[in-house]
Amino acid sequence: MNVSEIMSEGPISIKEGDFVTHARQLIRDHLLRSLVVVDEENRLVGMLSDQDILRVTSTKSNVTVSGYARQSPTVTPDMDIVKATKLMVQSKQNRVPVIVSTADHTVVGVLSNVDVLKNVEVPKNVPKSLEAVMTKKVKTCSPEDKVGTVWGHMLETDYTGIPVVSKKGEPIGMITRRDIIKSGAVRIEVEDERRTRPNDSPKVEKIMSTPTYTLSETDSVKSAIEMIIRYDIGRVTIVNEKDRVSGIVDRQDLLESIVDIWPDKPFENRF
Repeated sequence: MNVSEIMSEGPISIKEGDFVTHARQLIRDHLLRSLVVVDEENRLVGMLSDQDILRVTSTKSNVTVSGYARQSPTVTPDMDIVKATKLMVQSKQNRVPVIVSTADHTVVGVLSNVDVLKNVEVPKNVPKSLEAVMTKKVKTCSPEDKVGTVWGHMLETDYTGIPVVSKKGEPIGMITRRDIIKSGAVRIEVEDERRTRPNDSPKVEKIMSTPTYTLSETDSVKSAIEMIIRYDIGRVTIVNEKDRVSGIVDRQDLLESIVDIWPDKPFENRF
């Protein structure tokens, strides 16, 4: 199977000279985790992720996307999907742009980890339980915490989402980068370089995503893939036998768990 068979054509993109405020608006309006950045001829410049957007601290309306775009793997429509997916995993990007060819960098589509997971045949020798592939020692937060504080933790840890737990330690929701960008709740720095205090931002409970989606440590990789596809979520909270958070498994974790042990033809339409 080639990239052209499962990629999305005509991806939403942004010009390198466009304003960051416009990039934020596109991510909010279309619920995207990243944007393709192109030049005036629609040739690839790079990718702008939701985290890149959060790291742009200036509130000036004339700050442009130029300089914030990250390099991306070169993926073409005729590339074998296994090779393309391995490039995606190695680059730690959840979406990669598809260009015409290595000689012509005109953007014709985008390939996401969701596109891959929707079509993957999970190998029989994949780890038997999520405990083996999940991210452990996950930081959690309270619904009473301030969004500004959680935002700081996200930048420090590179987390894309943090479970929200009750006073008893039970998961009740998730706060994600997308929640923060969509709400417009965080403005990190104003032009006179004064910092916005975390206490000035809203509480987590005001913008967190609910309900919470959980699986147990003993559930399978396949069950996590099916839940992520069914509910269009980026990650699942993993709980132990006491219903306490013991980890998180996200799309990247799931791809990494299977990409190195795929057979020669791992793909078929399954969902």
